[in-house]
Amino acid sequence: MRTELGKVRGLGAAKSGTARWWMERVTSIALIPLTVWLLASLVSGVASSHTILTDWIANPLVAVLLILFIAVTFYHAAMGLKVVVEDYVHEHGGKITWLLLIDFLAIAGSLAGIVAVLKIAFGA
Repeated sequence: MRTELGKVRGLGAAKSGTARWWMERVTSIALIPLTVWLLASLVSGVASSHTILTDWIANPLVAVLLILFIAVTFYHAAMGLKVVVEDYVHEHGGKITWLLLIDFLAIAGSLAGIVAVLKIAFGA
């Protein structure tokens, strides 16, 4: 026997979105220097030839930063897409399907990118 307030406490607007809101801000702030670093590196000519690019990615610091960029980008994108689906898809089955698809694609995309960086970094 619980009161109506007891049944909903901790659900809905009462704290459920705060963590996601903060993570969206944290990941967007993290993406600013990572994106600037990546664009500056690419503009500086590291992508001028395949050999130069693979040698650049083989640098341990560069590999770690690229993996971080890939992981944060896919995580940030998945969070943003989930908000859109939750706000605009009203049919329950469709909403669940889209949310699962977003998670699957974010995990698959980030794993593919991370494996590619690791293969280049370790020369496989």
